[in-house]
Formats: sequence, structure tokens, C-alpha cells
Amino acid sequence: MLVNLMSKIKCFIMKNVNLFLLLVAITLSSCNAIKVTTDYDAKVDFTVYKTFAFYKTGIDKAAISDLDKKRILRAIESELTLQGFIKSDNPDILVSIFTKSREKVDVNQNNNYGYGYGWGWNPWMFNGMNNSVNISQYTEGTLFIDFIDKEKKELVWQGVGTGALKMQNREKREVRIKEFVKEIVSRFPPGKNK
Repeated sequence: MLVNLMSKIKCFIMKNVNLFLLLVAITLSSCNAIKVTTDYDAKVDFTVYKTFAFYKTGIDKAAISDLDKKRILRAIESELTLQGFIKSDNPDILVSIFTKSREKVDVNQNNNYGYGYGWGWNPWMFNGMNNSVNISQYTEGTLFIDFIDKEKKELVWQGVGTGALKMQNREKREVRIKEFVKEIVSRFPPGKNK
């Protein structure tokens, strides 16, 4: 009877390994997820905007290194060009950026209860319970990309991307910046995916 129970537990575990691996993959990928929100003036006709330039005054106020500013601006230019916009000395729309960051700490407590040797309980654990606390610290960055009507000098669209920043070297930093920009700019102009 014990052998039969152990066999059923082993079968259950083997059948659910794929589900477990999928959940782990989703959990790990959510750490890299970028949450994007947008807001815009609903009375603006975005189809009239064909050209863009960067709004130096606004960009100069962004509290990041000049190297990261260049990376962000290159990524924005690349994404807008892919959408058919043209960089111009006499633009229809101005693009500005703003950034902020903060340190975040995640604390997760895992309580593993269970029966059967090797499945949450073993003779070396107190009361068949395994408590563990996982603590992780990371920097959460937020990138604001603003589109300003040049003639009216009014903000007409804003995209905000927030996500974890884990950039130890230049290559990883560049990749992460491109991810942020792509996720935000892909939602401009509003209504294009309708």
C-alpha cells in the first residue's frame, strides 16, 4: 500500500513537471516585464504628425547619464523611423524624456507543507514544515516619453514604462533601454492598432 501511494505521488509529480516549469518560466519572465501606461489628448488628430525632433530643454533635465540619454534617444529615433516618422529640423512634434528610479525590496515567504518523504516533509524537518524567506533587492526604473505638439506647445501623448533595471554592463544596459523604448513607443500613436 505504501509502495502504491509512493507510485501515485511520483506519477503526480511527473505529470505536473511541465506545469511547474511553465510557472517558473512565467515567474522569471515577470521580473523582466515592463509595465506601460499611456495617456493622450483625445481631441488631437495624430494622423497629422509625420515628422519629429527631440526637445533638448526637456531632455537636459532628465537625471541620467549623457550616455544613457544617447541610448534612449537613439532607440526612440529607431522605433519612430520604423513607424514611418521622419526626423526633421522643422518637426510637427517634439519628443522629450524624463526618468526616475527607486530601490525595491521583495520579501517572499514560502511555506511548504506536505506528506510523503521528499514532497515537503522529511524526517529532518520540524513538524513536516519547510519555511524559507527569499529577499531580493533591485532598482525599478521609470521612463516617461512625451510627445509635444510643436505649434501649440502642448503635451499630446505620454507613455510611461516601469520595470526592473538589472544592467551590470554596457551591452545589457543597451538591450534593456531598447526594450523599454520599444514597449512604450509601440503604443504611439493611439488607435493605430484598431
